[in-house]
Amino acid sequence: MNSQVLDRELGVVREAIAYGRIYPEVSVDEIRLHLTSRYHFQNPMPLDEVATDVEDMMRKWQVQVTHPRYFGLFNPNVALAAVLAETLVAMYNPQLANWRTSPAANEIERHTLGWLAAKLNLPTESFAIFTSGGSEANLTAIIGALTRAFPEYGECGIRSLDKAPVIYLSAEAHNGYAKLAHIVGIGRRALRTVPTDARFRMDIDALRELIAEDRGNGYAPFMVVGTAGATGTGVIDPLLEIAEVCRDSGLWFHVDAAWGGTAILSPKLKHCLAGIEHADSVTWDAHKWLSVPMGSGMFFCRDRANMTQAFRTSITYMQGEQQGPVFDPLTHSIQWSRRFIGLKLFMMLAERGEQGYAEMIERQAALGDELRNLLASSGWLILNDTPLPLVCFTRAGLDVPRFLDCVRERQIAWLSPVRVGETIAVRACITNFSTTENDVRYVVDAMNQIACQHSLV
Repeated sequence: MNSQVLDRELGVVREAIAYGRIYPEVSVDEIRLHLTSRYHFQNPMPLDEVATDVEDMMRKWQVQVTHPRYFGLFNPNVALAAVLAETLVAMYNPQLANWRTSPAANEIERHTLGWLAAKLNLPTESFAIFTSGGSEANLTAIIGALTRAFPEYGECGIRSLDKAPVIYLSAEAHNGYAKLAHIVGIGRRALRTVPTDARFRMDIDALRELIAEDRGNGYAPFMVVGTAGATGTGVIDPLLEIAEVCRDSGLWFHVDAAWGGTAILSPKLKHCLAGIEHADSVTWDAHKWLSVPMGSGMFFCRDRANMTQAFRTSITYMQGEQQGPVFDPLTHSIQWSRRFIGLKLFMMLAERGEQGYAEMIERQAALGDELRNLLASSGWLILNDTPLPLVCFTRAGLDVPRFLDCVRERQIAWLSPVRVGETIAVRACITNFSTTENDVRYVVDAMNQIACQHSLV
């Protein structure tokens, strides 16, 4: 496969996006009319015509998450090696349910995950699997924690438990845990929101008090979620202290590092994740800050035997001779049929190297610092405290919805609203390797002009 040809095509697309609109101007009726007028699926159409039309729709009718001024929700620009990897996976279409079907693909994933687990300082015998994303990884963690805490759960379900299970997390944790509690059957009320300190980090004394109170009231605490890079604010919970509480209380310690986990590859940032090595399980998404396409989640777990117990199954239609100890994903994860998720990350690591990734991450963290400094010197108030390149900011009296409408109409950048404590603010996150200091300065200057011209403050 000629990577140079693909690189040229990718360069054309990137240039078109960089000089184009960030926000689309389109209605649902316009898209539906376009589809219904062209695609009846009765007669075949030339493939080139279909591909050209689909690409045109994607250029015009979606938020361009790879734009250098998309300061958004962890959808980074995608590097050539990852695009090439996705092409190879689509061409060969390996099925990673069991080892015998795709030996090379499975071993590439084992090798990649083993290297990353070592970066997290997890034991060499720890368990790891690629997932569709953070939600699947977090769901896997809850299943593992329930399986360890309640041996009868796997066979008899929640109704067999004599006490109601409880999970602890802060208000900064991902909203998806409510859905996951619903899915596993413990119910949304099983989630206990732990108060936070002045920096919006989990309050350790409050955590201890809640655990003791719940046990006194007949509940069964079994898991604590520490957030390492909150989606809204980038806050990192005190992981070392949470690990100590979990050790003292016999609870499963899960670290949700879906995007913040990437900091472990940076010599300058990895100290911010101190304590993650004590986790029972970790969620980390490559597609959030490692420049690979959706979806490439990862789940790591200290106790391999427990996860094998949680996902055990027997099959008779996937037999095959295999030598030595091997890993069958279908008996170790929620997924059964599964694509070759890990190749894009493997090829990125091979092409860029650890140092290349560290430089990219630290450059984007420096751009986050530059954004903070420019905003602060322009009279904006910074509301969050994180070493990660995520900035929440406002001004006295700012009308955030009107302000963001103006930013969107002028195609300045993709920014979002966020609640920080009791304040509605503006949120910006830099995880795109194409973003430059000029982009950051342009956005701050334009925001300052909007705030003054439109009397939004």
